[in-house]
Amino acid sequence: MQAELDKVVDAIREFYARETYLLEKDLGERALTHRLAVHLERQFPGWDVDCDYNRLGERVLRMPTGSIVSTDDELGKSVFPDIVVHRRAVPENLLAVEVRKGINHQPVEHDRHKLRGLTDPHLWFAWQIGVFLILGKRQVTLSDVYVGGRIDQALSAWFAARLKDTGLGAG
Repeated sequence: MQAELDKVVDAIREFYARETYLLEKDLGERALTHRLAVHLERQFPGWDVDCDYNRLGERVLRMPTGSIVSTDDELGKSVFPDIVVHRRAVPENLLAVEVRKGINHQPVEHDRHKLRGLTDPHLWFAWQIGVFLILGKRQVTLSDVYVGGRIDQALSAWFAARLKDTGLGAG
């Protein structure tokens, strides 16, 4: 999983090198996630990279009834991951990324619940890795890595250290 997370670090490095205008002008999270997805796509050849993707093969992405994330709307507030790295037709789900701007003062629990659900190994469509990022204007101010439906403390610490080592993480 470190190899995949290294690719995420490389994409974030490219994002911060090339997308300063978006950050300086305080554009919306969807604009930021789209541009980060473009940089992720370059790191994951052979994989599909999509934003707000709500399908699993031919099926609409729905969490089981009673799960921690609601799926009864089409407003992009529930189970639409911000960015996914996957294979559309199979489906094979590698990476789900939730992104927030540093100035977003809404509680982060919705994004965290979503990543717990999306990486839950008891669900047939679970993503192997989930990444939560809070993007500041010059660096990532917070990051977590989810595996198996929970925050993986060791991988989160490793990922944060990699971001810090490349000048992209708070320290």
